[in-house]
Amino acid sequence: MDPELIQGLVTVAVGAVAGGITNAVAIWMLFHPYERRGIGRLAIQGAIPKNKARLARSIGRTVGERLLTPEDLAQRLSAPAVRQAFDTAVGDILDGILERERGPLRDQLPPDLATTVDEAMAGLAPRVAGRVAAWAQSEEFERLATGWMARIRDEVGDRPLGESLTEGRRAALKGNVQSWVSRMAEDDELERTLRGFVERRLEQLSQDDTPLLDRLPPGIIGALEHAITDYLPMALERLSALLADPDARAMVEEALRKAFDNSVRDLLIHERILARLVVTDRTIERLVDGFEQEGFDRFAESLAQPEMKAQVTRAVNDAVVNFLRQPLGERLRRFTPERRDALAGTLGDWLVRVARDLATRDAIARTVDRALDAVERRTWGDVLGAIPPERLAQALAEVLASERGQRWIEESVAQVAARLLARPIGRPADWLGAESGAAIRTGLSAAVWTWLQDQIPRVVEQIRVPEMVEQKVLGFSTQRMEEIVRNVTQRELDLIVRLGYVLGGLVGLVAWGVNALLA
Repeated sequence: MDPELIQGLVTVAVGAVAGGITNAVAIWMLFHPYERRGIGRLAIQGAIPKNKARLARSIGRTVGERLLTPEDLAQRLSAPAVRQAFDTAVGDILDGILERERGPLRDQLPPDLATTVDEAMAGLAPRVAGRVAAWAQSEEFERLATGWMARIRDEVGDRPLGESLTEGRRAALKGNVQSWVSRMAEDDELERTLRGFVERRLEQLSQDDTPLLDRLPPGIIGALEHAITDYLPMALERLSALLADPDARAMVEEALRKAFDNSVRDLLIHERILARLVVTDRTIERLVDGFEQEGFDRFAESLAQPEMKAQVTRAVNDAVVNFLRQPLGERLRRFTPERRDALAGTLGDWLVRVARDLATRDAIARTVDRALDAVERRTWGDVLGAIPPERLAQALAEVLASERGQRWIEESVAQVAARLLARPIGRPADWLGAESGAAIRTGLSAAVWTWLQDQIPRVVEQIRVPEMVEQKVLGFSTQRMEEIVRNVTQRELDLIVRLGYVLGGLVGLVAWGVNALLA
């Protein structure tokens, strides 16, 4: 074969191989080696791994500033398709809230949250009561309550009470009063209250050194004296009738014998003997017979004489005054603990019986009837004008600030909270009705969408797209980036290698032609 032709073929082949291998190595060195290898200036690393940070920053800046700007995000989020999807989502949420049948609120809460709510409610009641009590003692409450009372009096002052007190309300009021009185009468708390009142009153009286005479009304002493004086003749007549009783007669005779025996002991011997001979048991019996037959009657007749009656009156007056001059506390202090407990028990039993007696309840019912009859003839102004608004406000403040008032507020708050948690919620759509439900859906969706559109620019500004893309690119491994690039551009990379072969062959052909011309 012609040597020149062989030389030309070799030159073209070498050029083609050199071009293809060069392009293949160049493509390989885009990613390899992944890590820097070699010594000093001879160390090499793939172009993409070496410039990965700069490449990530450039990609992030390009995407954030050219491809996906905040304006693009805001515009995309405001698109009609997004609005339609948003309205659908809001409608589904409202359907789940309004159309679903729900039981008590407590059952809708998780167990842990229900326990937390119970603890919060338990702590809320005392705080509310304390706040109300503190507010009731402030000047603001007094001013508001006084103004409120005055406005009510001005508005309803001329209205008759009979307009508000219908037959049904009157019957209900009487029934409530009777029920309240019955419960209170049978309650053990009433008995404890009455017995406690007796104990406290006796304790106060035992410390009181004021004479009983100073405590009684002036006219009662004269009436008491006159009654005792008039009763003495009747008492004597009763005594004469009492001696007809064998037991009473025996006791009187025994008392006379003891009195006679005690008197005889002080006599001389001969006087004592003579007295024994004269005064026998038969003598005492005849004496008692005389008292029974006419002794007490004559004594009573003597008391009716003016002179005797005046003396008896003076004696009774002196006795009554001497009795009343002694302080009641001194008399009570003389009582033994047992006697004092017996007195307190007796008084307490009496008060409890009076409070629980049916006659007491009937009297209260009649009093309520009379009060209602009297109230019907009056106006609201008469009732409200009887007490100044300032006094009513002060009384209300005292009630709210008292221990009982705070306890009532605590119980009321606890009861309201318990009822709210235990009450079935039901189907909210039934409360609202079809028109209200549709209006809520439309209005809420529009309001939330408008609010969301106002928030989108501020939210989008907080989205750092370049930084996010840069971090994502840096987070990719070089091997993964190579796989992504090769999966997308493998055909183009293969074409580049083939073009290297072709271009290398053309370079070899040109070199051979130049050599041939020069030769």
